[in-house]
Amino acid sequence: MSDARFEDGHESPLNLGALDAEDLAVISALTQDAIFPASEMRWQTRQRRFALLLNRFRWEDAGQGRHGPERVQSVLAFDNVLHVASQGLDRRDPDTILSLLSVDWEPGEECTGVVILTLAGDGAIRLDCEALEARLRDVTRPYRAPSKRAPQHPEA
Repeated sequence: MSDARFEDGHESPLNLGALDAEDLAVISALTQDAIFPASEMRWQTRQRRFALLLNRFRWEDAGQGRHGPERVQSVLAFDNVLHVASQGLDRRDPDTILSLLSVDWEPGEECTGVVILTLAGDGAIRLDCEALEARLRDVTRPYRAPSKRAPQHPEA
């Protein structure tokens, strides 16, 4: 697994790994404003893996002026997950569409720590991890963003 670098995101599919907070910050920036149905979250207890299938905006795409804003389906996976908890999510409705705002690492003792996936609308997913090991991988070809525009940011 290679370290995540923002420069790695260009016209080819992303396949990035994160083993520390700095790496995870790059993945967080690339997945900001990704959307996904609640049904696309999986926690594989035996494998100690938590994964999401995201429709992420291609922030790294330098060709937006040429072909317009694009999204791509990506898998965001975390290994070494010991426990998963959530707040502010209605897990009874698998069709609920969630929006990912950020992915953060809060280190604990030794190599342990917590990954916090912050969602729009005061939702959050907490992953207690034995160690940080994350991967972001594009799994489809990019497609035209249905809105035909980039997501808006509060500071904009």
